[in-house]
Amino acid sequence: MSEKDEKFPDPKTIEKEISQFLSEKFGGRVKLISPVVLPQEASFDKEEEPRKEKEIRFSLKPEELAAYLDQYIVKQDQAKAILATKICTHFNRIKHAESSGDDKKGMVGQIKNNILMIGPTGVGKTYMIKLIAEKIGVPFVKGDATKFSETGYVGGDVEDLVRDLVREADDDIERAQYGIIYIDEIDKIASSTNLIGHDVSRTGVQRALLKPMEETDVDLKVPHDPISMLEEIERYRKTGKRKKRVVNTKNILFVMSGAFSELAEFIKKRVVDQSIGFGATLTSRSERVDYLKHVKPEDLMKFGFETEFVGRLPVISVFEELSENDLYTILKNPNNPVIVSKKLDFKAYDISVKFEDKALRALAHLAYEQQTGARGLVSVIEKVLLKLEKKLPSTEIKRLPVTEEVIKDPEGMLQKIISTPDDPRWTQLCEKLAHDEKKSVKEYVKNNQAVLADMSKIALTPSRIDLIADIYAMSAWSINGVMAKIGTYYDQVKKVEAYFYKTHDLNINLDEDAIDVVIREMFSSPTALGDFYKQLTTKFEYGFKLIRDRVGRDTFVITKEAMENPEGFFNDLVKKIYTETPES
Repeated sequence: MSEKDEKFPDPKTIEKEISQFLSEKFGGRVKLISPVVLPQEASFDKEEEPRKEKEIRFSLKPEELAAYLDQYIVKQDQAKAILATKICTHFNRIKHAESSGDDKKGMVGQIKNNILMIGPTGVGKTYMIKLIAEKIGVPFVKGDATKFSETGYVGGDVEDLVRDLVREADDDIERAQYGIIYIDEIDKIASSTNLIGHDVSRTGVQRALLKPMEETDVDLKVPHDPISMLEEIERYRKTGKRKKRVVNTKNILFVMSGAFSELAEFIKKRVVDQSIGFGATLTSRSERVDYLKHVKPEDLMKFGFETEFVGRLPVISVFEELSENDLYTILKNPNNPVIVSKKLDFKAYDISVKFEDKALRALAHLAYEQQTGARGLVSVIEKVLLKLEKKLPSTEIKRLPVTEEVIKDPEGMLQKIISTPDDPRWTQLCEKLAHDEKKSVKEYVKNNQAVLADMSKIALTPSRIDLIADIYAMSAWSINGVMAKIGTYYDQVKKVEAYFYKTHDLNINLDEDAIDVVIREMFSSPTALGDFYKQLTTKFEYGFKLIRDRVGRDTFVITKEAMENPEGFFNDLVKKIYTETPES
């Protein structure tokens, strides 16, 4: 038997071996009930195509990251500054150490920029970390600290987060070792003299986190896990080698967060003189946040955290309470997922939704009354529009103006809209709201022009800003989603220019306004790009070749006016060429 045959036995042999292994390891509790199907031998012999991975942006600057967060996160300027700075520094330190070889030397007592975020629910803590991980291009996993304290298996769940990071990285261990692990409700594992029975497990979870937060190796093989065992067998069958797979946590960034509602009392006792209201309780949430801004490590230790645990969290960021106006600003932001998601819900039934400015303010007011921060926006908008979302898909109505009246009396307005679907005031109202939306989007893009241009890598000319606003109004995408799509179409137009040169030996360049004309058509027709190439060939190729043959010129700029009137364009071009070319 050849070496190849020994390495890849037939499926029946493998099935028998795995069944015996499971029987010996787990007795009758685990059985193989389906045959193992292996890919054909040829697939093993072929070298796998390299995975296209998202680039990790190690060189991102703090100001760049903060500007990116400004596109999504309302308020929280101090928190954005702290997180953008320390996370960028974390990854730039990694890059510097690896490029200089310092990472191999190691450093005793090296401190990681692990972060503790403190703030009430619904202010954007989780959202901000997700955005940062996405922008930098690193894998991200989230865990709940309360789960750790309830399992009774201290440490196991902590290491599971590291394993989850590998799964998020598509089994790329090296990539996972640059990931971000986010643990929410960390305040729930603080020990307290007021609680009986949970202190041991809570302290145990803190201690279990110490090594991963600094540096340790986590074995990817989970003891007593049948799936893990099967994965190891499959890996052995593929490679013929036994290899211990571990993840080193040295460069994994840990971010913890919690509301810490009772922590303000500890801080107050420290900062307020005993003679001035000592012992008075904090009555408002804003007052609590004011005190939380003065948090020190000693306050966290009094709160119930171990000294070593607090020492592993050198960066502390306190988030502010969101006001009613902040909630309105969130809804007004064309990148916010709340309104975009609701538009997508109705778009599924080919219904276009437009929101009046007064309606957004009314929604913000209702959400603020719930005192759950930005989370309240989702529940409020769902409650208000649920009946309309249920009924309208069964009608012929395709446009819905969400006004202040709809928010205050959704059922009454639903009946009005259904009973008078042909009333021209609905059409007029939708057109007005669409006009207002475009105006608002243009203003947003202009105010954020530098950041958006840098993110999209395309010029934001007046024509393109109009295009962005028009596409936003007719779609259910965020501004960044619209710009990403425009960027994709822009690249495709450039490829057509290159292909035209390759096939006709003519170097053409469309100016930005002309490109916008093509992109606009591409949004409305799937064949627009092919039609554009045919137009170039039929309307421009012959004229350009004549000019090239006469005067030797082979590079031409096509304007928006040229596309609209090719004949006039060539007349003007010929006149210009002969005016500039001296007679021999």
